[in-house]
Amino acid sequence: MSITKTDLQDALKKYFGFGKFKGLQEDVIDSLLSGNHTFVIMPTGGGKSLCYQLPALMSEGTAIVVSPLIALMKNQVDAIRGVSKEDGVAHVLNSSLNKTEVKRVKQDIVDGTTKLLYVAPESLTKEENVEFLKTVKISFLAIDEAHCISEWGHDFRPEYRNLRNIIGRIGDNIPIIGLTATATPKVQEDIIKNLGITGAKTFKASFNRPNLYYEVRPKTKNVDVDIIRFIKQNEGKSGIVYCLSRKRVEELAQVLQVNGIKAVPYHAGLDAKSRSLYQDQFLMEDVDVVVATIAFGMGIDKPDVRFVIHHDIPKSIESYYQETGRAGRDGGEGHCLAFYSYKDIEKLEKFMSGKPVAEQEIGHALLQEVVAFAETSISRRKFILHYFGEEFDNETGEGGDMDDNVHHPKKKTEAKDDVKLLLEVIEKTNQKYKSKDLVNVLVGKENALINSHKTNEQPFFGQGKAKDKKYWMALLRQVLVAGYLKKDIETYGVIKLSEAGKDFIKNPESFMMTEDHVFDSAEDDGNIITAAKGGGAVADETLMGMLKDLRKKNAKKLGVPPFVIFQDPSLEDMALKYPTTIAELSNVHGVGDGKAKKYGKDFVAMIAKYVEENDIVRPDDLVVKSTGVNSSNKLYIIQNVDRKLPLDDIASSKGMSMEEFIKEMEAIVYSGTKLNIDYWIDDVLDEDQQEEIHEYFMESESDDIKSAIEEFDGDYDDEELRLYRIKFISEVAN
Repeated sequence: MSITKTDLQDALKKYFGFGKFKGLQEDVIDSLLSGNHTFVIMPTGGGKSLCYQLPALMSEGTAIVVSPLIALMKNQVDAIRGVSKEDGVAHVLNSSLNKTEVKRVKQDIVDGTTKLLYVAPESLTKEENVEFLKTVKISFLAIDEAHCISEWGHDFRPEYRNLRNIIGRIGDNIPIIGLTATATPKVQEDIIKNLGITGAKTFKASFNRPNLYYEVRPKTKNVDVDIIRFIKQNEGKSGIVYCLSRKRVEELAQVLQVNGIKAVPYHAGLDAKSRSLYQDQFLMEDVDVVVATIAFGMGIDKPDVRFVIHHDIPKSIESYYQETGRAGRDGGEGHCLAFYSYKDIEKLEKFMSGKPVAEQEIGHALLQEVVAFAETSISRRKFILHYFGEEFDNETGEGGDMDDNVHHPKKKTEAKDDVKLLLEVIEKTNQKYKSKDLVNVLVGKENALINSHKTNEQPFFGQGKAKDKKYWMALLRQVLVAGYLKKDIETYGVIKLSEAGKDFIKNPESFMMTEDHVFDSAEDDGNIITAAKGGGAVADETLMGMLKDLRKKNAKKLGVPPFVIFQDPSLEDMALKYPTTIAELSNVHGVGDGKAKKYGKDFVAMIAKYVEENDIVRPDDLVVKSTGVNSSNKLYIIQNVDRKLPLDDIASSKGMSMEEFIKEMEAIVYSGTKLNIDYWIDDVLDEDQQEEIHEYFMESESDDIKSAIEEFDGDYDDEELRLYRIKFISEVAN
């Protein structure tokens, strides 16, 4: 149908009330209305849905929209009904409808009232639906979240692979539009091939979101404290905190609430009523923060989310990009803060081990890109854009200074010779290795693949062993982003030389390599020092010394070992938080109400005096209250120990191992509550043994179990000593 620009502008104004199109929208709509297969890559917030909604409203017949998310469909149907007089203008066809509702949907389509029909891929495979759709006029077919088609996509759904066959059965010449917010060149190729739209007109918007500030910090043991502090510095602003597990979502939401932050949890395990309530509260600004799994945000279109925090690093750059893309949709400020620890990556790898090998390989490749992003010290924006096949123009590109690496540049060193060596090794090994194996060749580490190609017998094998693997990996990533190398699309992950790389070998030039971040010791991120359990960095050495002296003096007076009063991690936490009241002291690591009241008076008096004399500005936001998440556990244990139930029975009734259970009991007695486990210990240790261990703890400087095992030369095992220590602390300290 022949449509002019004026027609498009008029329709946009009529249906959506907008004066002008955004970005590529107009060209996409024009292509679709001209009957072309069309493929759109448009980042979150770019206005993708309008690209099929407007042409559907302007066309004869019904447009089918395939979408993977029921919540998203519902939101869009409501939005479309809002711009039309007819309620039947948009419908959902899925398994949640009863027979009468299905009948009404079909009637509206036959009558020509319905312009948009939203279906899940599963509904489209149903024979009766296919047969019905063959009989009516279909204007075009839109496939939203098209990356679900590709197993290289971050959200692969096998049922999407079958769409091509179904479309063929509904009708031959139906124009198809595929849309996605995140697709690497590899995924783009996969989508086009799979949908059979090889001649499609492709529209690709820039992935650059200039208003977003990207930052990665090391994930310390006190990550909750770091998150609370960040949110309090951004008080009153809307934000999302993403966690990988539902359990963590619940816990963190509670911690935030206890610390005076208006927060709600959101995950797929909540009932629909709670989910919709929390979503509405967030949209209406009754709460500031949603702590969520990735189940949240798919259908959320809140323009003024000011920060997105990743408590856990996501499984792929696509997920990271999509989730951070929920910040600053109105063009205003958007701070994207991720907490990274390699341990989390190892956890994700463990989850993958049960999956089919092909899926595992893809998963590992995607994860390695995430590691590269977190550990890189070049501009994070450039890294993301490069990942999606886009170059950042230093001259005209917006937002070039909007990330932590550009703000706090790392030291650079000349690496011209190393780049040359790296490129030569790639050339001499016939460009057949992935990055991990390339690095092994450089440092001279053999493996089955390298040996099968006899690379280990080559003169260049191990030529780079003067430097470690991490160095070569960092250099390789920077050389990739600089454009001297490329990753082969067909054999994902294999490193090839680009033309610029071949030139570099012939005419090497200066290459300034940036030192990578070292995330090994994730205890100190430079400006926030966290008191690590077991003698990490201490915020205030002077105060720590004074606290130790006071503890020693009081221990002498009471005739008990110092650790009975407070353990070292508790003192370290005091030197970080400066508690000056008993209430504040009871929130210090491992203290609790009982202990604070019993031993705390001298300590808070001394800290208060120290704070005043040294003009210390106390970090109020750091006196982080714990939720007592385990308070129900605690009560259960105390009650059942009082009833003298066998300890192993109490543990198994709570689904805990004995090791975990002993940890729980330790936490209870160390924070000042008595637990009488004599009935159990008398069965395990005789009187003489108990006396021997008692004397040891009375005279020891430390309550360390390792030292006790050495002292007794293996006469007692770990469990016996830990159980006796619980009895000891309970009687002597509490």
